[in-house]
Amino acid sequence: MAAPEVHSPAAPGRPPALHRGLKTVGALLIVLSAVTPASSVFVVAPGVIAQAGTGAFWSFAAAGVVGVFMAFVYAELSSAYPLTGGEYAIVGRTLGRLPGFVVLGLILITQLLILAVIALGVGTYLGVLVDGLNGPVAAAVTVLLATVVAIFDIKVNALVTGIFLAIEMIALLVLAGLGFLHVERPFTDLLAHPVVAGDGGGLAATSAGLIAAATAVAIFSYNGYGSAVYFGEETHDARRAVARTILWALGITVAAELVPITAVLLGAPDLDKLLHSDTMLEYFITERGGDTLNTVISLAIALAILNAVIAIMLLTARLVFSSGRDGTWSPRVDKALTALHPRFGTPWVATVLAGVLGAAACFLDEKFLLVVTGTSLVVVYGSLCLAVIAGRRNGTTAHAEYRMPLFPVAPVAALAALVYVIYQNAKDPEVGRPSLFVTAGVIVLATAYFGLVLRRRGGWHLRGADDD
Repeated sequence: MAAPEVHSPAAPGRPPALHRGLKTVGALLIVLSAVTPASSVFVVAPGVIAQAGTGAFWSFAAAGVVGVFMAFVYAELSSAYPLTGGEYAIVGRTLGRLPGFVVLGLILITQLLILAVIALGVGTYLGVLVDGLNGPVAAAVTVLLATVVAIFDIKVNALVTGIFLAIEMIALLVLAGLGFLHVERPFTDLLAHPVVAGDGGGLAATSAGLIAAATAVAIFSYNGYGSAVYFGEETHDARRAVARTILWALGITVAAELVPITAVLLGAPDLDKLLHSDTMLEYFITERGGDTLNTVISLAIALAILNAVIAIMLLTARLVFSSGRDGTWSPRVDKALTALHPRFGTPWVATVLAGVLGAAACFLDEKFLLVVTGTSLVVVYGSLCLAVIAGRRNGTTAHAEYRMPLFPVAPVAALAALVYVIYQNAKDPEVGRPSLFVTAGVIVLATAYFGLVLRRRGGWHLRGADDD
């Protein structure tokens, strides 16, 4: 048996390094928890169904194809650079330091605020037990609880998230069972005759445009499979394992979301009532399983949200840790952010900082959170597509253990899909268009910081666990 791969954080001449305590299964459990399929089904899917009706099946199926393209991109880049810095560390090594720093700015703000966006869902589902529950307070407590858990050893976190993930998957299986055991209409209706709620009541045919527009939202319901790269420095045989984890995570996520959504669309007792309901899944579960089952599943979803916050906290802390290791801030701040817990080997200061900021963000306006985080991921995805193309051309990813099939089909197709998503966001005056302006503002600020601070300081030096 091979000796465990452990880097001593105190080794002279080496940057701080995390302990390799994860195997592929453990990394997969954490990544799936960050994706949180149950939260996507119960929080995101109703919005897609409201927009596209039963055509949501096509929206989620098309989003799955885009997900495959992006998973190929993530897998190839991550097998070349399985670094805790994730996307920014990859882009910085393939496209250059400035693009990498811009991606760091986008991801850092998104990750810190997305903790609040996800946690705010806890109050909604715990409300079935506690009347008048203060949503922001419940969310902040959830973030702080996740912070404490995230400080523990990464193997402990894999176990905790694995247990919660099992509960989440059981809830999705129950939802799928309720639909497939009471099928009301043929599957061909979803394929050939999709319908949507009519403006004046009743049902109307779903247009291809509505299905395509809803696909832009469905794409992000699968997001998170690429987060496996954040645990690359803690995963054994990372150059192979991270790529496998990403591909498995995407496949499981698509199945875990598309199957129960299809079951609901096929098994709803009354499509008119389902599509006009403000609480679609609550209506469906109550009609098919009763109030008690609805309460039980609501509690399971609250646990799923807690699980997602823990997983996202883990990768956010590692992003903050990596930013300190790369000398992004002042020397004193960088030193603090790279401090590792003496017993657990985890970036505990970075974790606490992420937790405090995430908890504070729970008290911000929810629409503001959506505007700030809405489109930055599109830019990050686009940067990765360009990075994988550049890596093949300039040789910076020549050492990658994984090579995607049919290159460059995946990155080119994904870029086309992302351009369409930007177009859809630009048409939305409420959230999409303001979000694009905010994303552009973050890019400008990151560029200014890079030029006025880091360049004057002598540059920005990307350092991995094995770099001298």
